[in-house]
Amino acid sequence: MSTVDTSKNLTPSAASKLRRTAWYQSERFSRLWAMIALGVLLALVTGEQGNTRDIFFSIKDTFTGPNLWVCLGLTVGVWALREFAAAPIKGAVTKAKESAGSAVSGGPVGTLRERLRTDKRVKLGGIALLLILVLVIPSGLERTWQTVLVDQIAIFALLAIGLNVVIGWAGLLDLGFFAFFAVGAYSTAYWTGRLPIEPPVVLNNFWVIPVAVITCLICGLLLGAPTLRLRGDYLAIVTLGFHEIIYLVAKNADGITGGPQGARLIPDFSIDFAGFEYKWSIKPLPYWYLLVFFIVLVIILFSRLEHSRVGRAWTAIREDEIAAAANGVNTVQFKLMAFAIGASTSGVAGVIFTSKYGYINPEVFPLLQSILILAYVIFGGMGSIPGVLIGTAILVWLPEALKDWVDPSDRYMYLGALLVIMMIYRPQGVWPSRRRQRELKMAEEGIGDADAMSEPAGGKV
Repeated sequence: MSTVDTSKNLTPSAASKLRRTAWYQSERFSRLWAMIALGVLLALVTGEQGNTRDIFFSIKDTFTGPNLWVCLGLTVGVWALREFAAAPIKGAVTKAKESAGSAVSGGPVGTLRERLRTDKRVKLGGIALLLILVLVIPSGLERTWQTVLVDQIAIFALLAIGLNVVIGWAGLLDLGFFAFFAVGAYSTAYWTGRLPIEPPVVLNNFWVIPVAVITCLICGLLLGAPTLRLRGDYLAIVTLGFHEIIYLVAKNADGITGGPQGARLIPDFSIDFAGFEYKWSIKPLPYWYLLVFFIVLVIILFSRLEHSRVGRAWTAIREDEIAAAANGVNTVQFKLMAFAIGASTSGVAGVIFTSKYGYINPEVFPLLQSILILAYVIFGGMGSIPGVLIGTAILVWLPEALKDWVDPSDRYMYLGALLVIMMIYRPQGVWPSRRRQRELKMAEEGIGDADAMSEPAGGKV
């Protein structure tokens, strides 16, 4: 029987049956199946770890314990709220926001916010109070958290501020930024005489800082010069390659970098200048004060730079490079400046890190660290210095806070989940810059480029 004959023999009721969508095929229940699958996945992730003696131990424990039902209850509960209570909840939230906004704008909080925005003296007083808290509070913390503040939060905050210049202000996607940190660290080892090759003169760690900064500036220019015609994905691949080159040179050039053995017995950080002498010990708190000093100094310098002609040129390049070039902006010069200035902070961070640890080898500088610094900048808010500091603090603190409850191999999974949720619901970051918010709003309206980092219209320039 032909197809035509078959269609002719169908009665209207049979045709309507074929067009009918079963209840379990509706969008509502498709979302339910998805949430059930998410609940099972969540139970597997948060359940017991597997072992080599019984490869199904984790699965059996997950499907027989209460954790599965807790996770299913959580995800199905979210589905039920979304399907049956979304409208009243949305109305209540909107009403609460409106009432809170009117209370804040007319209350003491609104007055304080307005004075912080308009009165320069109040703003400076708030910054001074925050700085005092930053200097005082760590002295009351445990030694472990003081070490976390120095070795991870402060060091990575300094690096994230530098990367913010490259990616947040100039819109250049750099995935190999941690390589500059390695350059600063190996500069310290070289100028303190701890590498197989002898320096022309052995320097104190304090005097290594300007040398390392200049070295990182030159490396930034060397990376930026051949990549001036690249943007977006292409630039990301090139910068990844730059990081791998630095890593492989550090690992394989035994006669220069010490190879896999690295450099040992690097002296502690010390100052010997104009009759003033001080030597940092292994205690983390003095290094915290030193890093806070450099972070504040870099923030002041970079904030001035952001609102200068250079900062406006970077913004123009990020938003539309062709239009910037057509209006007389020297894109080559300003892109090279972004690479060089951003890399310079890595020199300071590399010197302090190496002086505190006294030992480096190539495995200290994996590619993962470059990705993490990029995540700190995006999570906090590209182009926003307060956002970058907050993003770094949160994402460094999270794995440490999970240390007592989560297996070490799973901690970064939670970090990844947080990043995914953040990018879905708040892509502008925790504390975004006003420019970034405006770009995203324009992109939603279809009149701008959301990330400002993709290849410009018309191809390469």
